[in-house]
Amino acid sequence: MRNIIINEYHWQGIENINVEIVERKGIGHPDYIADGIAEAVSRELSKYYLKHYDAILHHNVDKVLVVGGQSKPVFGGGEVLHPIYIIVSGRATAYVQTSDGLDFIPIGTITLRAAKNWIREHFRYLNPEEHVIIDYKIGQGSVDLVKLFKLGLGKTPLANDTSFGVGFAPLSTLEKLVLYTERFLNSKEFKIKLPAVGEDIKVMGLRVNNRIKLTIASAIVSRHVQNVNDYLSIKEEIKESVLSQAIKIAPNYDLEVYVNVADKPSEGIFYITVTGTSAEHGDDGATGRGNRVNGLITPMRLMSLEATAGKNPVSHVGKIYNVIARLIAEKSYSEVKGIKEIYVSILSQIGKPLDEPFIVDVKIMPEERLTRNIINDVYSIIDEIFNNTAVITNTIVNENIMLF
Repeated sequence: MRNIIINEYHWQGIENINVEIVERKGIGHPDYIADGIAEAVSRELSKYYLKHYDAILHHNVDKVLVVGGQSKPVFGGGEVLHPIYIIVSGRATAYVQTSDGLDFIPIGTITLRAAKNWIREHFRYLNPEEHVIIDYKIGQGSVDLVKLFKLGLGKTPLANDTSFGVGFAPLSTLEKLVLYTERFLNSKEFKIKLPAVGEDIKVMGLRVNNRIKLTIASAIVSRHVQNVNDYLSIKEEIKESVLSQAIKIAPNYDLEVYVNVADKPSEGIFYITVTGTSAEHGDDGATGRGNRVNGLITPMRLMSLEATAGKNPVSHVGKIYNVIARLIAEKSYSEVKGIKEIYVSILSQIGKPLDEPFIVDVKIMPEERLTRNIINDVYSIIDEIFNNTAVITNTIVNENIMLF
C-alpha cells in the first residue's frame, strides 16, 4: 500500500483571494532558453542511449547558463556585436562496458547538435552559428551494462534524490490567461500577422478582485521597425490583439494591458532587438529560474523549486514527481465529480522505488463536502499513474508533455 493521505482543504479558493499574481517567461526569455536547451540535450542523450543500449542511462544536464551578449539594434536593422555564450553543465554516462568491450558515447557532439537544433526550431533570427557560442562541461561517468542488467535494469527505478514534486488543478482564470497570452503572441499565426514581435515575451498577470492587469515585455525585432511611429503602432497592435483574446478567457473581469512599459520614446529608449531575445544584449538566464511544470510561476500556489529541465526522465524525482503530481491533480479534477480545487505533494526517499513514494499528500477543496467516493476515486487515479511511470518517461522523451 502506498502512503497516501487525502484531506479536505479549508480555504476560500484561488478565485476568492483579493490579490493574485501569475507570471510566464516565454520561449525567447533567457531562462526559458536555458531550460529548453537543458531538456533538448537530455532528450537527445536519452534517445541515443535507448537506440544503442535499450535503456536510458544515467545523466543530469540541468545546469545550463546563458550569458548575455552585446548587440546594436537600430530601426531597420542592427547587428550582434558579441555572441551569446551558453554553457551546458552536468553529468552523463560517457563510457559503457558491454559484452563486446568498451563503448564511447559522443557526449559533446550530442550536446552541441541538440542545443543548436533547439535554437533553430524556436527562433527566426537567432543564428546558432553566428550569434551563439555553445560550450559544455559535462562530468563523464561510466556504466557496466552487463552488470546493470543483471541487477535488474528494467524494473522500477530507484529515486536518485530525496525531494518532492507538487501539482494543482484547475488553473485559475488569471493563470489560464497568462499562459494563453504568451502562447498566442509566440504562435506561428501571430508571427505571420506581426513579424516584428520577437520570441522573448514575458507576461506578468495581476488580479485585484475583479480587475486584471497584464504587463507584457515583448522584444521587437529591429529589422521590421522603420521608425518611432512604426514601433509605437506595433505596441498598440500587440495590446489590442491581446485584449481581444483576453476578453474571451476572462469575460467577467475589467482588463488592462500594458506593453513594454520601460520604453522612454523622448529619450530614445525602446525594446528593440536584432534577434528577438534580450539575451543578445546583457540579459542572462539559468536552468530552473523560469516556469514550473505547468508552464507558470504561481506564488499564490504550491510550488517546487526543482528544475524539471535537463534531469533524467527515469529516476530523477525532481522531474518525475513534479510531472506525476500535476497529472494526478489534473486527472482527478477532470474525472472525479465534486472537486473544486486539488493540491498534490509527493515526497521521495533516495534509493527507494520510484513507485513507492515516501508520502503522497492530497488536499481537496470540495464543491460541497469530501465524500468517501471522491477519496476512493482519487486513490485509484494515484495508483493508476504510479503503476505507469514508464509511460510518463516515454512521454517526456518524445516531447509530448509540457515541462516548463
